[in-house]
Amino acid sequence: MESYARAAAELAGKRFRQNLDFTAESIERLDEILVLVGDSPEMDLDFEVRLWGSYLGEVLRLRYAGKWEMTDYPGESVAVPAVEARGSRLFPLMKVYRRLTMGGEEDLQEFFNTVTGRLGGPAYIN
Repeated sequence: MESYARAAAELAGKRFRQNLDFTAESIERLDEILVLVGDSPEMDLDFEVRLWGSYLGEVLRLRYAGKWEMTDYPGESVAVPAVEARGSRLFPLMKVYRRLTMGGEEDLQEFFNTVTGRLGGPAYIN
């Protein structure tokens, strides 16, 4: 997941001229990228979800000193990557999937604000 996240940050700079630096402030820039990705008719949904979802997950994992794990998605019998942080399981890939398939109603900044409201301040000072 970390390798995908680094690849996402690199691609963001080269293709979208956006700086994804693994900070809270980069979530808005990630959301802008997903708008462009979602508008592309040749989008490979599985790849884009894995790439950008890994980036979102790494921001959360780093912020809360969490860890990646494979776990069943609630209500489904399929294991997906999740970030375990402060006793909560976060599903960043599923959030990116919904953002790409459902559009603006699945705003990443709102998701991030909800998570930070629930989990509190970061485990690091950036």
